[in-house]
Amino acid sequence: MANLIIVESPFKINTIKGYLGSNYKVTASVGHVRDLPKSTLGIDIDNNFEAHYINIRGKGDVIRQLKKEAKAANKVFLATDPDREGEAISWHLATALGIDPSKACRITFNELTKSAVKDAVKHPRPVDMDLVNSQQTRRILDRIVGYKLSPYLWKTVKSGLSAGRVQSVATRIIVEREREIEAFIPEEYWTVDAMLRKESGESFLARYYGENGKKSSLACKADADAVLSDIKGKPVVATTVRKSKKHRMPAPPFTTSTMQQEASKKLNFQSARIMKVAQELYEGINIGHENGGTHGLITYMRTDSLRISDEAQNAAFAYIEEKYGESYRPAKPHAFKANSTNTQDAHEAIRPTDVRIEPASIKKYLTPDQFKLYKLIWERFVASSMESAVMNTVNAEFACGTHSFRATGYTVEFPGFLALYEESADDSKKNQKEQEFVTNLPPLSEGEKLDAAEINEVQHFTEPPARFTEASLIKFFEEMGIGRPSTYTPIISTILQRGYVKREGKSLKPTNLGELTTKIMEENFPKIMDYEFTARMESDLDGIEAGSESMLKVLDDFYSEFKVWLEDAFASIEKYEVELAPEETDIICDKCGARMIVKNGRYGKFAACPNYPECKNTKQLGKDGKEAEPKEKPVPVEGMKCELCGGDVVLRTGKFGEFYACVNYPKCKFTKQKTKDTGITCPDCGGKVVMRFGGKRRSAFYSCENYPTCQFSSWMLPTAEKCPKCGKTMFVNKSKNRLVCGDKSCGYVGAELPASADITEENE
Repeated sequence: MANLIIVESPFKINTIKGYLGSNYKVTASVGHVRDLPKSTLGIDIDNNFEAHYINIRGKGDVIRQLKKEAKAANKVFLATDPDREGEAISWHLATALGIDPSKACRITFNELTKSAVKDAVKHPRPVDMDLVNSQQTRRILDRIVGYKLSPYLWKTVKSGLSAGRVQSVATRIIVEREREIEAFIPEEYWTVDAMLRKESGESFLARYYGENGKKSSLACKADADAVLSDIKGKPVVATTVRKSKKHRMPAPPFTTSTMQQEASKKLNFQSARIMKVAQELYEGINIGHENGGTHGLITYMRTDSLRISDEAQNAAFAYIEEKYGESYRPAKPHAFKANSTNTQDAHEAIRPTDVRIEPASIKKYLTPDQFKLYKLIWERFVASSMESAVMNTVNAEFACGTHSFRATGYTVEFPGFLALYEESADDSKKNQKEQEFVTNLPPLSEGEKLDAAEINEVQHFTEPPARFTEASLIKFFEEMGIGRPSTYTPIISTILQRGYVKREGKSLKPTNLGELTTKIMEENFPKIMDYEFTARMESDLDGIEAGSESMLKVLDDFYSEFKVWLEDAFASIEKYEVELAPEETDIICDKCGARMIVKNGRYGKFAACPNYPECKNTKQLGKDGKEAEPKEKPVPVEGMKCELCGGDVVLRTGKFGEFYACVNYPKCKFTKQKTKDTGITCPDCGGKVVMRFGGKRRSAFYSCENYPTCQFSSWMLPTAEKCPKCGKTMFVNKSKNRLVCGDKSCGYVGAELPASADITEENE
């Protein structure tokens, strides 16, 4: 039988199949197949922290099928993702399928391209147990902390809460920022800007700097008024004019962290959305036969390395020289410095797998999200390989009596990478009191006299630090060494789902629950909440991966301390009298005037009056936590009447899509699914094929009008054409833009449909 390749995601199957041909069968484990049990700790702490793994509920059929296929295969290759988690999944698969992990059964590829996949198959290796043990250690640490600490929170706060080794630290970061904001006292300051005019009539802005060339600030209006009074009507002289050239290097190619930060700023994507789209680009997309069919468009998207392969670098240089000219290609690659001291170098930076595949050339094959993110990654990578920009800068200082003003300007002499891409501004610099004042400057010379044509004073107040966004929080994680690229998004998702943090626009704000649990954790488990301790644990995990640290020693060192903290905390638990303050809303009860609070019910969160049971008023909440807009009454469908009672008919949306229903429902039970005639004859019974709006997959599908008497249904639109190979009905496959045979065993694929082909929309 053919060789078997097992991947994590079923979306990779067709991509890899297309590269390897009929001698290989590709199937998917759909993530993990084994894990620790949910009902118990699953760790034998007294027996060297032995983990008791079980098959994940619901994965029985998958494991049985994999066993069957592995038994019949000549060779089995475990091709899960190229990171700790992927290595652990391969080890679990090997254990479940009876494969010796010390044999050459593991293959990895950093990109889903034909050359990378074929090369991986030629060079299998044993499962890397250092990587596996690193993942196991993280899993065991998180399980111990979660299962041992959560009961403490149940007793001190409320049942159902959970604590986590990293999620508690992440919540603390957001809580501490909120404390800074609440404690912040604004400081007043003033700026004075003078519109200076040359004799030639050219004018520009200069900002007050200080006295006699020394920097000083204007703390109040009296200070600003004094400056205005001193300089009004007096000449201004250019005392210093410094000209220089500055070379501005491009930003490096993306890591997971920088990709999430930039996509958040430029595309307004949340981190989970960014990683989902990046996964799709990595796993492979059909970009048309002219571009090579199904193709992995980017390299592996969980990385903190800035390294680029020589092959990719040379391809980028060749593209830049051809597209922009020789002057835009640097003599040698830029040397980028990593932001973190804990950078791993297992993978390259995130880059396009083929720089020649320009975003615009494949836009029609991508979803809007895929196109935006691919374009961002492609432009960042190409720009990182381009020549630096050259700026002509001018720094000028002006004197008016004893008062000094300054102005800075620049012009672009050579755009370099700026011809393609410019990195977004750092959010952390937006609220700084002292910002660089840049303006357009005309030619200036020292000793030149100017007139102060207009002088303006403006009052300002210092602003508190901004709340974290997902992007700035991920940047903080990276700088502090908390978590790793693969864990950033799950950490944020967890603290949001658990209700410790909520979103306000793009900002992350702690809830009352998050603030209270953080306070209790800081008082009783300060080491768990310590940034340096958490970062050191990450370094220990890296050491296990590198083979320089022992899994057992790391676990034993941690637990010997943790056990003492836990005992002390439970011993003093009675001293706590905790009352969780209700979360208030901006909604005022229209019956008694009280400010309504958030409650959890069977169908999620809702606003309730705090004076219950005297006042039982409630209101529905939207996803943003605000009062939901009342649902509009459905409009009667013109030309339709109920077939049972003669009343009006309205269009509703249910579990299986759109349908018509009597306006008197539930008294009158008339319903009829919405359909649209396609003009196609049913291949089974000769009736009409109609489009039905909805289904379990929430998208339109096609079926016979006589359904369910006639069982014909399909996600693809049937046609009047017959397969030239087997004579059966041909269908329109929109993703391939081709006609395909309805019989999978035949597999005939027709020519590409013309752009003008009349294809009924599948999602109207």
